[in-house]
Amino acid sequence: MPVKAQTTRARRSLRLQEATLRLRPGQPETMVWRFTPEMDANNWVFRRGETLELDLTNATGSLINLNWYGQDNSAGAVPLLAQAGIAAGQTATRAVALQKAGTRFFEARIGSEGATRPLPCGAFVVRETTPPEVDRDELLLIEDWRLTPDGTAIAPGESGTDTSTVYTINGQLDWIIAARTNQRLRLRFVNGCQRAVIAFRIADHDVRVMAIDGVPTEPFPARDGRLILAPGTRVDVMFDATRPPASRSQILLHDGTAPRPIATLSYSADAPVRDTPLPPAPALPDSGLPARIPLQGAQRVELAIGVPAPEADWVAADRISTHLAPAFRVKRGRSVVLAISNRAATPVTFHIHGHHFRLLDRLDDGWKPFWLDTLLFDAGQTQRIAFLAEHPGSWLMEAMGIEWTAPRLLRWFAVE
Repeated sequence: MPVKAQTTRARRSLRLQEATLRLRPGQPETMVWRFTPEMDANNWVFRRGETLELDLTNATGSLINLNWYGQDNSAGAVPLLAQAGIAAGQTATRAVALQKAGTRFFEARIGSEGATRPLPCGAFVVRETTPPEVDRDELLLIEDWRLTPDGTAIAPGESGTDTSTVYTINGQLDWIIAARTNQRLRLRFVNGCQRAVIAFRIADHDVRVMAIDGVPTEPFPARDGRLILAPGTRVDVMFDATRPPASRSQILLHDGTAPRPIATLSYSADAPVRDTPLPPAPALPDSGLPARIPLQGAQRVELAIGVPAPEADWVAADRISTHLAPAFRVKRGRSVVLAISNRAATPVTFHIHGHHFRLLDRLDDGWKPFWLDTLLFDAGQTQRIAFLAEHPGSWLMEAMGIEWTAPRLLRWFAVE
């Protein structure tokens, strides 16, 4: 009989506890909940096919749940439905199989809306078996903070009146990205904000999008070097550092107010690393998702978000359960087309667990050339998405407004 290959296990340990963070230059540090030790991106890089085993100690005063983004076919890791929370003072191990390469995101916020402080998130990298040729590969995790005049960080759901908004990148107020002329950089942007939709602009560089939500796409240029990310969205870009030695270029964050510098490309004064930039980068290795989704005969479902919960069957995390009627049931292997309408007066973020989806064209005669697991809906907008129901289990769908006080509402569906 053939010998079954052993799965390589990668173990990490984190503690969720009180910590201080410098959020106001020249002022005392702010007390927050953080994962400790701080997640060094160099230590959170894994190989495709490994299983991440995370030992997490909950040193807060309330129950927490881990919510994973980008983990297709991980029904046992779905929070609230399949995986119990971690009680205050307890340590538990959470295991996720890293079957596909990509940029991953997780957070401890779902089901913890009553937390006394904003809860954190984390991001990590699963490398391609054959990585592309780049000189630098950096993960950039952005978080937002609402501070009262005395510097207290408030949790989502609390009134944001008389507060100021601060953004951090990898836990700092700014970030320096070292570069040399003619280097190729891969930057992995992750929106870890509580509610905010943010955009980035990398000026004076030909920025090409290589992956969205952890899945490769056919490379395409970021218009005017700008990227827009809903909470939980990940975007990988590549570009060549083509400015002269000793140059500096800012990466600006846009949130609907004045642009804010969030990071700086700092060019070394050394000679260029090569005489000319590298040739255009090919697409990243295929992720294994289906080349086509058969839309003829697909199960079609209409969903409304942004309406009162009793009318739309969306519920808060403390009420979600498989004892509630699912939004739909579908047989494994069948295509699903969801027509989702946002009836709220403000934009809403929609996130689906267990399956990446395609954003359909208006006439259902094609789809955008990328896969998503998170989508932003403008007020009054209807979008159609399609996915192949490949993975059996009970899966969450999340809908959340962009206002600081907006609740996170949930429904579930079953693949049988």
